[in-house]
Amino acid sequence: MTVFRVERRTALPAEEAWRRVTDWPAHGRRVPLTRILVRTPGPTGAGTVFVARTGLGRVRFDDPMEVVRWEPPVPGSPGRCRLEKRGRAVRGWAEIEVTETQTGAGSDGRTLVTWTEELRLGFLPRFVDGVTARTGRVVFGRVVDGLLRGQGR
Repeated sequence: MTVFRVERRTALPAEEAWRRVTDWPAHGRRVPLTRILVRTPGPTGAGTVFVARTGLGRVRFDDPMEVVRWEPPVPGSPGRCRLEKRGRAVRGWAEIEVTETQTGAGSDGRTLVTWTEELRLGFLPRFVDGVTARTGRVVFGRVVDGLLRGQGR
């Protein structure tokens, strides 16, 4: 398995950053060749199940996930979400943390978003884990950037 982390600062309030990075269908609009199918009724919370379906034509795979931790941010406390990947092709977990930070001189944002993911692609040999981690940082970095900018709606 490979682990990677993406951190971004934004001028958005923590509640808005949280809303954007936990908008599952918007993720699908940001990841190439992917769409997100939410399998459980809203609102999102522990127990929410969704599937990221990635592919082109007949070549595709599903990445089913379940929200196992759901703690939206509140004043003085960060938001935390943990996803467990339940598929055969994609295993692992992802954790999202949204923390309101101090603003002031030299500050580059009032909210810190951290996405940490442990990923195992069952169809790839382990010796490519380093490439998988670098690719994950790039892809998820772009996804988080787009979500925080409000793109992908």
